[in-house]
Amino acid sequence: MSKNYSVTDLQYLMSRLRDPETGCPWDIKQTYKSITAYTVEEVYEVVDAIDRNDLTHLSEELGDLLFQIIFYCQLAEEQGAFDFDQVVSKITCKLVRRHPHVFPEGSLQSTRAGTAIDEQEIKRNWESIKQQERQQKGEPGILDDIPLALPALGRAMKLQKRAAGVGFDWSGVGDVISKVREELDELQDEVDNGDQASREEELGDLIFTCVNLARHLSIDPERALALSNNKFKRRFEAVDSELDLKQNQSLAIATLEKAWQNAKKAEN
Repeated sequence: MSKNYSVTDLQYLMSRLRDPETGCPWDIKQTYKSITAYTVEEVYEVVDAIDRNDLTHLSEELGDLLFQIIFYCQLAEEQGAFDFDQVVSKITCKLVRRHPHVFPEGSLQSTRAGTAIDEQEIKRNWESIKQQERQQKGEPGILDDIPLALPALGRAMKLQKRAAGVGFDWSGVGDVISKVREELDELQDEVDNGDQASREEELGDLIFTCVNLARHLSIDPERALALSNNKFKRRFEAVDSELDLKQNQSLAIATLEKAWQNAKKAEN
């Protein structure tokens, strides 16, 4: 039976890996910047396990993600910047502060009466508290703290939500659909008459507006696109299975289209 280790044990392991004399050469040479790609990869693996409802692997992937956090904290502790306990303390303080409807006196031990909570009011209070925090950080602009490094779809959604929070928004889904059509027409004009840079800009506007449409429909655009990716992969594999595309790479488009329709019918 394997030993049950604790967070403290994981921190000790990390310090051993980073020991300049007896540690792991690979871990010793890492920096904040060098491990960010691994962090992003671990996040995606967590999401993938959740999407597959694979709770066994989810436990493992969460451990991998936790190790990334421990790694950053070890680097910071070596520089005297902060440590893991400070990270835990700061996030706990932040969540207590942002949930006055649960911790009315601003302490972890305070409790509220068991009355109903207005979810819309909670959202308004949450954004108000976050805005106060941004001002304290010297980020008074409404969009100031939205990270540039976010994936473009997610960043578009955050930008739009933040703007909508102060009333800068379409009145309904119909208006957004009209805007999608307008952006598509503008893209067509650039395809017909414009240069590559203009086409890129107009395509970006179209995608940005589609994200806005997703927001108004309460759909996560990243998830919607992921589902479409999976659907395409599934149907294309069915086409490949029917036609053996590696051996037949010059088939007529009509033949490919027929196989594609067969794949769609098989799913339905």
